[in-house]
Amino acid sequence: MQLAIVVPCYNEQEALPETSRRLLAVLERLAGEGLAARSSRLYFVDDGSRDRTWGLIEELARVDPRIHGIKLSRNRGHQNALIAGLLAAEGDLVVSVDADLQDDVDVIIEMVRRHHEGSEIVYGVREDRTSDSFFKRFTAGLYYRLLRLMGVQVVFNHADFRLMSRRAVETLREYREVNLFLRGIVPMLGFATATVRYRRRPRLAGESKYPLRKMLALAVEGVTSFSATPLRLITALGFAVCLGSFAMVVWAIGLRLFTNEALPGWASTVIPIYFLGGVQLLCIGVIGEYLAKIYLEVKARPRFTIERVIGGQEDAETGSAQIPGREPSSVAGDRNSARELSAERARTGAG
Repeated sequence: MQLAIVVPCYNEQEALPETSRRLLAVLERLAGEGLAARSSRLYFVDDGSRDRTWGLIEELARVDPRIHGIKLSRNRGHQNALIAGLLAAEGDLVVSVDADLQDDVDVIIEMVRRHHEGSEIVYGVREDRTSDSFFKRFTAGLYYRLLRLMGVQVVFNHADFRLMSRRAVETLREYREVNLFLRGIVPMLGFATATVRYRRRPRLAGESKYPLRKMLALAVEGVTSFSATPLRLITALGFAVCLGSFAMVVWAIGLRLFTNEALPGWASTVIPIYFLGGVQLLCIGVIGEYLAKIYLEVKARPRFTIERVIGGQEDAETGSAQIPGREPSSVAGDRNSARELSAERARTGAG
């Protein structure tokens, strides 16, 4: 079986040389044990980096024919860079892993073994979070529980370190949404799955590309892309507020008719107004988030645009030519090489 390892990269010039060395060593071990073909490949996806990441990828591809490079025209985010690599990579098996090597790449060998045992998708799952701060552990646990509460299928303590068979990748092509959250999409594919556990390591070099702001954005993406529960909670909240307001009306009327304790005051007027105003703004905000997603999906803009592909036969035959972008409608029909993509566009006149 031919294996492809896809590595999204954004400003990873410090980590890239060591990352390529370790991943190539994994490919050598797999070939030596007869678990993967010696023609297996390593795909680096440059997500619009501002440093020397692409230059290093070019140098590595010239030295080793197993290394391929995919350059996006601009930064599109980790999830889009990842799916660009998954859909472009050639191979019977595709493994995705981050460039910082916090995920234990030696586990890839165990993933391939699990596939040979019959699993189409193998998840890399962290054993524990002892290396994280208390705040990170607390928020991560809360995040996974919130997703499950909202009905989103996710694998606890799993990020984007996974193995997928060619069958699973081709099924993934059919999911065309612009708002990507692969941790939620992949479990929806079905197929036989397995998990391998590993201990997460410190970052190899550079700084984290997922600060708190991006982590919060990813959390919102996961909830709003896969669950309508927040909208249903708005309905329940509105119903509860209506009941509470009706009870207050009954209480105020009773107080006025049957007692002498009714006192004029601004509190009974101002507090309900502020409360209802806050609830309304909250509800409008949640509804607006869903409307924004509908807006983005309806426009059907490309999820990514591949500017250049290097390495192996593609580089030799096309001379690293620029490749037009892919519309969401054609993402599901993406070919596995730059040559086939160019031929298809020549036939259809697309782009």
